[in-house]
Amino acid sequence: MIWLGIESSCDETACAVLQDDPVKVLSNPLYSQIDEHALYGGVVPEIAARAHLQKIAPIAEAAVKEAGIALTDIDAIAYTTGPGLMGPLLVGASFAKGLARDLQIPAYGMNHLEGHLAAAWLTHPEIEPPFLTLTVSGGHTELVLEEPGFKYTSIGRTRDDAAGEAFDKCGKLLGLKYPAGATISRLGKDGNRKFVDFPRALHVHDNCEFSFSGLKTAVLRYTETHDPEFIQKNIGDICASLEDAIVDSLVTKTITALKKTKMKTLVVGGGVSANAWLRTRLQDYCGKHGITFCIPERSLSTDNGAMIAAAAIRRKLQGKLTSVNEVKPWMPLAV
Repeated sequence: MIWLGIESSCDETACAVLQDDPVKVLSNPLYSQIDEHALYGGVVPEIAARAHLQKIAPIAEAAVKEAGIALTDIDAIAYTTGPGLMGPLLVGASFAKGLARDLQIPAYGMNHLEGHLAAAWLTHPEIEPPFLTLTVSGGHTELVLEEPGFKYTSIGRTRDDAAGEAFDKCGKLLGLKYPAGATISRLGKDGNRKFVDFPRALHVHDNCEFSFSGLKTAVLRYTETHDPEFIQKNIGDICASLEDAIVDSLVTKTITALKKTKMKTLVVGGGVSANAWLRTRLQDYCGKHGITFCIPERSLSTDNGAMIAAAAIRRKLQGKLTSVNEVKPWMPLAV
């Protein structure tokens, strides 16, 4: 079968064409709305929805053309139903259902977070549950145990902000443009990670929960008590310290979850999984303790259409893709 995957949950308009036997990504173009939202320092839902309306048809056409197929060759459509911003999700769902009706093919609603895990599956098709998953992005930070049959159990999640949100908001406090995650990583690559002792919340607790709101407050206080000239002069070291604080929290809690669940496979997904320091820290731990480490290639870490189509294909291969236009189940505590 030939699948069209559509992702529009936030600020990327993405479409991809995949075949499912064997599984192969034929095309995966996307349009990023960074320029539209940079002026406001974050995603504005109304602006995002309007940008999706303008771009979704051209991106879908580009995906079909790049794949070298005709529109009528598509056998099924997978689209994101949530979680995400309501307006952008509605644009993607409406386009998917309308196109499916015209082509007289099924359209399957998929969970966005399951899509991030499917991105890791595209890179590591050999993985089989049970395994521990870390989903870490601008809107989500949680540890979930996946067992056969798509059974999900929440192990721990953030009590307040997501890791990606912490990167962006702390970066804004430091005078960096949105989105700040990649910039912080670049500036801090050769910096002193011990330059500032930013807090790691909940580290004295033997649980798998995260918290990043206190870190934002700490960065705010730091900017209030240090001259702008000092901050700019030492921005590399400050960014390195900030990145280390966020990554250290993610790694520490993931290790705790691995020990509690006794899992020997770790699957990581979400935009923050592109962070090089996070990848290095997790890879080092897994390598030393005989744990299989599965993470998407960087092109599949951020929101994209291929991961949504892959989520549908993964369910189809296991006989679990039975309902059309339905939100797929996820753990009860998912945002």
